[in-house]
Amino acid sequence: MVRIRDGIDSLAHKSPSRFAILVFSALILVFTVLFSLPIASADRTITPLHDAVFTAVSVICVTGLATVDMATHWSPFGNILVFVGVNIGGIGVLTLASLMGLVISRRLGLRAKLMAASDSNPSRIHAGPVNEGQTVRLGEVGSLLLTVAISALVIEVGVAALLFPRMLQAGVDLGEAVWHSFYYAAMAFTNTGFSPNVGGLDQFASDYWFLSALMIGVFLGSLGFPVIYAFARGWRKPRRWSVHVKLTLVTTIALLIVGMIFYVLLEFDNPKTFGTLNAGDTIFQSLFMSVMTRSGGFATIDVSELNGSSLLLSDMLMFIGGGSASTAGGIKVTTLAILFLAAFAEARGKQEMEAFGRRIPSDILRLSVSVVLWGATTVAVASILILHISKQPFDLVLFDVISAFATCGLSTGLTGELPPEGVYVMAATMFMGRVGTVTLAAALAASHSRQLFKRPEERPIVG
Repeated sequence: MVRIRDGIDSLAHKSPSRFAILVFSALILVFTVLFSLPIASADRTITPLHDAVFTAVSVICVTGLATVDMATHWSPFGNILVFVGVNIGGIGVLTLASLMGLVISRRLGLRAKLMAASDSNPSRIHAGPVNEGQTVRLGEVGSLLLTVAISALVIEVGVAALLFPRMLQAGVDLGEAVWHSFYYAAMAFTNTGFSPNVGGLDQFASDYWFLSALMIGVFLGSLGFPVIYAFARGWRKPRRWSVHVKLTLVTTIALLIVGMIFYVLLEFDNPKTFGTLNAGDTIFQSLFMSVMTRSGGFATIDVSELNGSSLLLSDMLMFIGGGSASTAGGIKVTTLAILFLAAFAEARGKQEMEAFGRRIPSDILRLSVSVVLWGATTVAVASILILHISKQPFDLVLFDVISAFATCGLSTGLTGELPPEGVYVMAATMFMGRVGTVTLAAALAASHSRQLFKRPEERPIVG
């Protein structure tokens, strides 16, 4: 036992990213086995392997896509597995690995602290600790881990408290109302989007209190634990917030508003979505859709009935996703912000990127470009494979593939109709999206080489 503990501790110290992926893969394997057990299904039969694998990946990756009816296929034991799995996955790959490393080694050493810190600042994977005072300092990682656990508990309990009375008013039994309240709260905060009800949110599609509570949970979960940590340290002093916190908040709010406006403009005359609603209802439902495409996964309409322009808008919002080190997926809002800051700096002839009175180093731009490039590559390859397998229209395929990559959970219905080979492709896409291209690249690299010379410079033509 001691040798096993020392071996795991050594792996966690030598390669934190590989250890994180190993933990994540192990969790998926364990949950695949558990979902395959007869006790996990409502009819006490063995769930097919491809469905068990897909559900395990979707749960641990907090995606929300499903190949089975989540409301009827699973037994009470299976539903408990879903609830526990999304909370484990919502903590985050590296933070979870840090917690496990702490339990195993009985200490949080320097490497483990770096691993936890890298979840809030991916650039540390390449450059080690940086002194920009961004997000979480090395000595504050212990407080961060505590904040992760406390914030998840407090927010989920708070959202459940908001949902519970509405369920009682809807005629749900007391015991079922308690369970469904916490289930929905967990699915909202972890940005998963599973529903325990047959028909999803149909019962609550016009209950704006219920939908608002879900939006609050999704919004807080998508901000990221570093932002929540900054709030906990001093929400009354926004001037002392880091650039990361300010960029996350500004970009997130801007995207929510822009998304809402475009959904209003694109869907107000669509009789299959918002065309039969009045102005106030159209604005609210558009805001709800804007929030959920950021990784929430809940829907009050049939997504496949959206106009093609709205599907493309949704693709863009899902691909961007939420905040870094959050329960949301996508390339993250700070990545988008960095790309726009670089474009603005170039347009104004400035060599340095600046935001909120601070200079942003160029290596962050390279990291952002890498994240977008590898994310786009993953989506492109997966889309080609799914198009070949399913023979379905491109807009529907692209929507579900981006939803899988961005761990959003919205679907046009395509995912549930895929054959086993398509299911495995989508599962791999979810894994790539949740683990993160930066973490995966860092895990595959044995070491960071340092080049001690420079080659002659030559400028290629760009644009």
